[in-house]
Amino acid sequence: MQPQQPYRAPAPTAPEQPRNRVRSVAFPLMAGLLLGVAGTGAAWMLSAGTGPAGGGPEGDARSACRALEGFDPAKYTEAGPAGEIAVNRYAAAGVLSASAAAGDARYEPLAEAVRRSQQRLSLLSRFDVTGKKDLDRARAFCEDL
Repeated sequence: MQPQQPYRAPAPTAPEQPRNRVRSVAFPLMAGLLLGVAGTGAAWMLSAGTGPAGGGPEGDARSACRALEGFDPAKYTEAGPAGEIAVNRYAAAGVLSASAAAGDARYEPLAEAVRRSQQRLSLLSRFDVTGKKDLDRARAFCEDL
């Protein structure tokens, strides 16, 4: 019979480090920011050849109007590609109309109408009658361009 080996406790392991809370919050925020920037860049790229030479405020206003043409408020809350397209077109319309207004006060009504509809959506998390009227005002402005 062989002598029994004495009991040896396993070596202690280092305690698990708690997840870094900042890292767990920062990643989704950065991903959202990058998605928004990519959508705005895509809108500018799609409209690059259609504005006046050099772009400028008029080119930005026309690009904002093109983004609004393809924007369907009913798809804004959809999951998947249709919803992402709607979100990015709406965001691009806001950024481009604000850029146009910053360069030329004639485009302030367009920027104000888009901004008001976006603020309304942000407040209610849905498109209501007032927000849709602001969107209609922006689209009416675009018809006159």
